[in-house]
Amino acid sequence: MEKKELPKISIVTVAYNCEAVLAQTMESVAAQDYPNIEYLIIDGGSKDNTLKIVEQYGEQVDFLLSEPDKNNYDAMNKGMKHATGDYVWFLHAGDLALEPTTLSQAFAAGQNEDFVYGRVKVLDEAGTEIPWHKKHPSPEELSWKSFRNGMVICHQAMFPHKDIWTDYRFEDYGLVADLDWSIRTLQQAKSFRDTETVLCSFLKGGLSARNRRASLIERFHILRQHFGLFPTLWEHVQIFGQAIKRGKISH
Repeated sequence: MEKKELPKISIVTVAYNCEAVLAQTMESVAAQDYPNIEYLIIDGGSKDNTLKIVEQYGEQVDFLLSEPDKNNYDAMNKGMKHATGDYVWFLHAGDLALEPTTLSQAFAAGQNEDFVYGRVKVLDEAGTEIPWHKKHPSPEELSWKSFRNGMVICHQAMFPHKDIWTDYRFEDYGLVADLDWSIRTLQQAKSFRDTETVLCSFLKGGLSARNRRASLIERFHILRQHFGLFPTLWEHVQIFGQAIKRGKISH
């Protein structure tokens, strides 16, 4: 298949003072055998050696922006603004494209769907895989309503088409704006495809995990806005029950 027949994938890496983990992310992108990639680095004005690492991989980087931002979601908006691809893939510093063939496999059977997705491998600090605790939806099941139970698809496992890109509301939701973004993005989508592959690995423990209570409150507001108060309350009762069954909350 010729390069012109394949959709362009804009990979966006958001970075800030991440000299310890950025190189491995960039290496995983450079190793991709997919021929139509655009790689964007959106840096928040790093003070360490992050930009020196970017320079080492200069041939692989199509766009670099380094300036202060308000949060990760502000930076991600900048990434979409400057991306020219057919699909966007957010692969942040520390995330790894799983195999060199990841994108080739993901788009081998593509039909220009609005929303392409897959799975991720979640790792703890020791490198041990953590099972994804939410049911993975099939294309027939998937809709924006699937997210009434939270992020049923990990953010790093999503390829939304440029026709349905929408901005993150980072000024309203600074911790879990990806949930609001996912719902609004899926509301635009009419066609879906599951790649049935694991796309990347990432370390558990982002901003929302470090601010657990505040992120849960923000999450509740997002779900209430999209689904209403009483359905959201009921979902949280079920979530609480599921957490007890998994042993996350003691009786």
